[in-house]
Amino acid sequence: MKNRSLSVSKILVSLLVLTILVSCATIVGKGGPETLNVRSAPDQANVAITDESGTKIFEGKTPTVVSLEKKKGYFSGKKYNVKISLTDYAEQNITIDTRVGGWYIGGNLLFGGLIGWLIVDPATGAMWTLDTNEVNVTLEASKHGSLKEPGKAGIVLLQDVPLSLRDKMVKVSQE
Repeated sequence: MKNRSLSVSKILVSLLVLTILVSCATIVGKGGPETLNVRSAPDQANVAITDESGTKIFEGKTPTVVSLEKKKGYFSGKKYNVKISLTDYAEQNITIDTRVGGWYIGGNLLFGGLIGWLIVDPATGAMWTLDTNEVNVTLEASKHGSLKEPGKAGIVLLQDVPLSLRDKMVKVSQE
């Protein structure tokens, strides 16, 4: 009987130690990278993702799924710029930020306590979540268009002609 109560005591002590050493966001598996789905209409647009320091994280075509880290540093979340572009369409830039997750705040009240709040979740990045998991954009046709074929003429507003090219312009008579 004594051995049985000793085993139960060991189990209870082990559970208490585990509860103290882990934190809620880590328990529910929210640490590590998170996925971002990127789609565009039309498909096959170029996607370039850079982080807050300007480092290129990803380059590819839509539709795609990208795995993004949430932790920049201890108590510091990441921020990303998603640039979507396609020839003859206006470029779109979307900012993806991180925010403190609900499991970090509420869950640590129940399970992790101060160890979860101050050590485990900030160290693993589990305290952060992306502010969105999807980017869906509809690209709009560029108002300037493009002239892909040599010898073809097009109409461009004077204000859209770079200053460096204006001296090369030829006036056409209006007869």
